[in-house]
Amino acid sequence: MVEIANAIRFLLNGEEVTLTDVPPDLTLLDWLRLERRLRGSKEGCAEGDCGACTVLVGRLMGDEIVYDSVTACIRFVGSLHGTHLVTIEHLRGENGQLHPVQQAMVDHHGSQCGFCTPGFVMSLYGLWMRNPDPSRSAIEKALQGNLCRCTGYAPIIRAGEAMGTYGQPQGDPLWAERIAVAGKLKAIHDGRRVEIGEGDRRIIIPASLDDFAALYEANPEARIVAGSTDVGLWVTKFMRNIGPVIFIGHLQELKRIAENASEVRFYAGVSYSEALPVIAASFPELNELWDRIAGEQIRNMGTIGGNIANGSPIGDTPPPFIALGAKLDLRRGEHRREIKLEDYFLAYGEQDRQPGEFVESVTVPLLPAGEKFATYKISKRREEDISALCGAFRIFVNDAGTVGMARIAFGGMAATPKRAKAVEAALLGKPWTKETIENVSPLFAEDFQPISDMRASAQYRMLAAQNLLKRFFLETSGQSERLKREVA
Repeated sequence: MVEIANAIRFLLNGEEVTLTDVPPDLTLLDWLRLERRLRGSKEGCAEGDCGACTVLVGRLMGDEIVYDSVTACIRFVGSLHGTHLVTIEHLRGENGQLHPVQQAMVDHHGSQCGFCTPGFVMSLYGLWMRNPDPSRSAIEKALQGNLCRCTGYAPIIRAGEAMGTYGQPQGDPLWAERIAVAGKLKAIHDGRRVEIGEGDRRIIIPASLDDFAALYEANPEARIVAGSTDVGLWVTKFMRNIGPVIFIGHLQELKRIAENASEVRFYAGVSYSEALPVIAASFPELNELWDRIAGEQIRNMGTIGGNIANGSPIGDTPPPFIALGAKLDLRRGEHRREIKLEDYFLAYGEQDRQPGEFVESVTVPLLPAGEKFATYKISKRREEDISALCGAFRIFVNDAGTVGMARIAFGGMAATPKRAKAVEAALLGKPWTKETIENVSPLFAEDFQPISDMRASAQYRMLAAQNLLKRFFLETSGQSERLKREVA
C-alpha cells in the first residue's frame, strides 16, 4: 500500500515551500507574481516562446542536482514537487554586488528596455553554471528561447562571451549550497504519493511508475502532464479546464534510455535535452532537427513521449522515427503491448490508445549500414518555430544504382504523421537518378491532401514536399554540405 501525502513540497530560492491547496491549472508564473510578489519574471507571450519568464528548476539525478532553464508561464506549480526553483531574485554576487552574469550584462549594455532582461540573465546563468566560458554558438543556442523586441542581441551575446571573466561557478552561492539542497530534496522524495483536492481540482503525483500505471488505469479521465509544453497553452490561451491531473515529470523510471547494438529505447519522460547526447551519437542525421525543436527552455521541458502521445500532425519527432521504423510500447496497468509507431496515429485527434493506457517508451532502430537518411524542417522562422511541414527520408541504393528500399514520412501534410507510400512504391527498383525523382514527385498528391493555414498554403506544402525529395537526392548524390546549410 502506497502512503499518501496531502501537500507538495519544493524549495524556492532559499526557503522550503509547502502547499496544500494547488489548483491543477495554476501556472508557476502566476504563483510567483501574484502569490509571492516575485515579479522579476515577466509575462510576454504566455505560451513559452519569448523567454521573459525564464527560471531555473533543479531536480535530483542520482546524487547530483541538474538545473534546467524553463518557461514559468506554461509550467504548473503542481509539477514542482521535490525540485529547487531558482528565480532572478536569488542571484547575487559577493558582498552585495551584482552576480557575474548581471555585471556582464551591465558592462556590455545588454539591457535595452529591460522587460526581457531577467529572462536573458536566467538563460545565461543556466549556461554559465554549465560552462562559464561558452562559444558564441553555445550562447546562441542557450538563447534560442529568448526574444528581445529591442533587437539587443549583439550586446547580450557579448555579455555571454565575457561572463566567465567576471567569476566562475565555484564561487556562486548556488554552487556552494548544492550539497545542502540535495539533502533537502532527498528528504522530500520520501516514497509517498501526493494527492490534493477533489474532482476537477484534484492533483496526483505518483510515487513510482507502477503507482502511476495503477492510478491511470483507475482514473482514465485524468490528464497526464509531463513537460506541459502543450497542455500549458490549453490553460493560458484557451482557458481550458485540465483537471484532474496526474503529474509524471518527476518519475525517474520514465527518464531512462536503453541502448544496444541495434536500437535505442527512449522512455516517455525523456526530455529533448536529455535525449540529445544519444541522438548525437546514434542518430547524427537528426542533430540539426533537434536543435530546431523550439528553444532551450522548451527542450528542457518537452518530452519525447509527450510529443508522440498527443498525436499532433506537426510534431517533430514522429516523421523521422516513423521513417526509421520505430515501435511504440503502450501500457495499461500491468498489461503492455507493442505497435508500430505509424499505426498509433488513426485520425486527427485520434490515436490507438485505450482508456487508462499510456505511452511508456518508443524504440528506434539504428540506421543500417549503407542506408541514407535525412530529416528536414520547414518553418516561418528558422529558430523556435512550429513546423509548417517536416519530412523524413530513408533510402537504400544497391550496387546496381537502383532503389532497394524507401521510407518517406511527413508531418504537416495530413491529419496525422503519415508515410508517402505511393512515392515509396514508385521508387522501388528504379535508378536513383534525377529523372526518377522528377517522375515520382507528382505521386505526392496521391499520398497527401494538405490544408492551407496560417503556417503555409496547401500549394506551398505540396511543392515543398516535392522539393525536399529533390534536395535529399542531391545530398545523397555527391552534392556538397553547402547545399544542406544554405537551402531553407
